[in-house]
Amino acid sequence: MAKIIKVKTGSKFEEIASYSRVVAVDNWIYVSNTAGRNPDTKEIPEDVIEQTAQVFENIERALVAVGSSLKDVVVSRVFIQDPADTEKVMAFIGTKFRGVDPTTTVTCPPLGSTVYKVELEVTAYRGAAEANVETITIAQ
Repeated sequence: MAKIIKVKTGSKFEEIASYSRVVAVDNWIYVSNTAGRNPDTKEIPEDVIEQTAQVFENIERALVAVGSSLKDVVVSRVFIQDPADTEKVMAFIGTKFRGVDPTTTVTCPPLGSTVYKVELEVTAYRGAAEANVETITIAQ
């Protein structure tokens, strides 16, 4: 029988929409789309890179709660409000995922509020950081 852990952060949105920040099913860990709101102060930075940094802090906190880390991330989905921010946001994300190299989807849809400049959703596999990884490069 699978073990399922659901993690809540106390966000009013989790309560209103009845969802979990994290659902871990055995070693698979699914982290909901996460914005850059500081969970302690409830503030959202105006700067897109500061928001992105807060997004990562929020995701790291969620992963640690289930015994994981960013190094276990295998899939990321990046949502950027303004396409003009894409290059700098992705450069910042590159600093967080260097050597992790998850699959990544990047899109620029309207987000739930104009105050959100970037959101990130990830899927992790607990133990992926210690796995035997083979990297294959395909010539283009």
